[in-house]
Amino acid sequence: MFLLYLDDAGSASNPNEDYFVLGGVCVFETQADGFTRELDRIAAAYDPKDPYSVEFHESAIFARREAPWKGLHQHEARDVMKRVLQLVRDSDHPVCCFASAIEKASLEPGQDCVALAFEDLCQRFDLFLSRKRQRGLVILDRSAQETSLQRLSREFRTIGTKWGVLRNLADTPMFVDSRASRLVQLADHIAHGVFRRFNAGDAQYFDIIVSRFDETEGVIHGLAHQHSGKHACHCPACLSRRLARVGDRQIAALG
Repeated sequence: MFLLYLDDAGSASNPNEDYFVLGGVCVFETQADGFTRELDRIAAAYDPKDPYSVEFHESAIFARREAPWKGLHQHEARDVMKRVLQLVRDSDHPVCCFASAIEKASLEPGQDCVALAFEDLCQRFDLFLSRKRQRGLVILDRSAQETSLQRLSREFRTIGTKWGVLRNLADTPMFVDSRASRLVQLADHIAHGVFRRFNAGDAQYFDIIVSRFDETEGVIHGLAHQHSGKHACHCPACLSRRLARVGDRQIAALG
């Protein structure tokens, strides 16, 4: 079974942020323990006596206001965040990333960016599972969205998403405390890396993991970017789709 750990970045209601992102990491069930142990080893460098108390929460590391991050120089804090993401990039296992970045200005009246991102990622994960001929489970950080996302997930499995019924999810999503799950902490860093890329134009974290987004035949399926200027966007997600369409037209012309 594949496990998709998700967390959000950005606030759906914050007018000072242009984007909302839901994203995370997909691992096979036997891989979860390995990533947990690797993050525990990194944590031991910051609290050798109690590494399990160290939570890799991206915003806390970035702000450097609380232990054990308080007192770090800015470049040291950034190195911590990059080291966490490098675990995904350098993994010998077939780990992959998923994320949906939604420009809030592109939403239609009445649309909820949280629900939209969740629906998008559930569908992308379901297609991934179909290719792998496996079942999957979505695991999210416990939040105020828990009740609504559980309801949406049930509807997706019975009524369907706008793309069709989900057939490969083993159950409704699980919600866990991020302090108890290293993989949710890893998902938090992936979501924030994507958020920084689209909301602030800061790609230093995103570039570490960009090669790990689910991809088939040159098209990046694991990363979705919804925004008003998508026809001119040169982000990896939009560009890979445009190039694929050009290739399809060229093949059709030759045929």
